[in-house]
Amino acid sequence: MIEIADIREWRTHDVVDRGGRTIGALEAVYVDTSTDEPAMATVQVGLPTRRHLVFVPLTGALVGPGYIKVAYDRSHVKKCPSIGMDDVLPAEDEAAIFAHYSLPYKPGANGERQLARR
Repeated sequence: MIEIADIREWRTHDVVDRGGRTIGALEAVYVDTSTDEPAMATVQVGLPTRRHLVFVPLTGALVGPGYIKVAYDRSHVKKCPSIGMDDVLPAEDEAAIFAHYSLPYKPGANGERQLARR
């Protein structure tokens, strides 16, 4: 398991796919609000003048020297619903991100978000 204190230190480091191909730079970590454990990361992708953030699950991620290797292919990650560099993920868009990765989405009993940025 990746500890949240450790992964924060990797901000701006490369995020690579399971084949070792670079996806982009780690921008932020999102935790599961029910466990406070790292659940997703945002990765900067796109051209320098048109960057945006995509989400990728941290389940099964490995930390190496200067990179974080995720368990998904680069092409799949880059097709994930995205947000702008300065945007916040709207609560109503969370379910689409989980669906993109075929992961169960479990909001709180009162509709609370499943993800929180740390």
